[in-house]
Amino acid sequence: MSNTDNPFSGGYGSASGTTTVSYGGSAPSAPSKPVGALIKDTTTAGFATDVIAESKNQPVLVDFWAPWCGPCKQLTPIIEKVVNAAGGRVKLVKMNIDEHPAIAGQLGIQSIPAVIAFSDGKPVDGFMGALPESKVQEFIDRIASPDGDRDAAIQAALDAATQAVAAGDAEQAAQIYSAVLDEVPDHVGALAGLANCLIELGDLDQAKAVLAQVPADKKEDAGVRAAEAKIALADQVAKLGDPVALEARLKADPKDYQARYDLAMILNATGERDEAADHLLAIMKADRAWNDDGARKQLLQFFEAWGPADPASLTARRKLSSLLFS
Repeated sequence: MSNTDNPFSGGYGSASGTTTVSYGGSAPSAPSKPVGALIKDTTTAGFATDVIAESKNQPVLVDFWAPWCGPCKQLTPIIEKVVNAAGGRVKLVKMNIDEHPAIAGQLGIQSIPAVIAFSDGKPVDGFMGALPESKVQEFIDRIASPDGDRDAAIQAALDAATQAVAAGDAEQAAQIYSAVLDEVPDHVGALAGLANCLIELGDLDQAKAVLAQVPADKKEDAGVRAAEAKIALADQVAKLGDPVALEARLKADPKDYQARYDLAMILNATGERDEAADHLLAIMKADRAWNDDGARKQLLQFFEAWGPADPASLTARRKLSSLLFS
């Protein structure tokens, strides 16, 4: 999900928020890739593929060295050991600046050994000199946190977003969901969460754009379905009339079921869920066949939009069961 599509992109939390989550860790994960795939030499011509493109999959360290450099010879076994132990969290690309000086010159490197970390196609960090193993480990952990820590950080962020939603802070929750999507663009829980927040904030067009990014095999996710139902209801309500006029129509003719139905839609849009459900139940009680059982169908759509655990859903389901099976 690009920042252009994401109005809330940024770090987890904000200056006024309640939660900040960051990635990081101290212990490398177990090796998961063949050692030979993690370390290679590159050339000026191969730099775009070996570093720029590859760094979009995981961070890539570029070790600028030369055969005559003593500290380079000290650093090489250390950095190779730590990269191998990281098990694929990072890759190491070595560039001999005597044979390929152009890239080092473009990056302004004036002494070696110099190690520059690339992520998402851009240089993000680096160090110079022959650091001890502990410092090289710290550097790698800083730019590429272990997968377990990353997953834990994402879950912590999602939990924080859920708490923000419960506290009525849709904007804070949207910022957190957006930060998760910056890390995992197809995370269905974050996509659904962000869409629901945008609906609460009144930005239906952006919510639709977010839902359009949900992978095809995740369209049946409960959060996605709830957001789609809310948007459908909002689109319907936008076409309805004045609630005062609808109340007047009902007072004049209690059998004006269309007025009662439209009023239920408006009440739901304004958060009066119990009242909205009661109007639909009243239509069902009076004329189950009205509008091809339209009142019951709309009530079921309410349940989907509200969620099964919502108090209004629970109350209306009990009333619906009594009406259907008594």
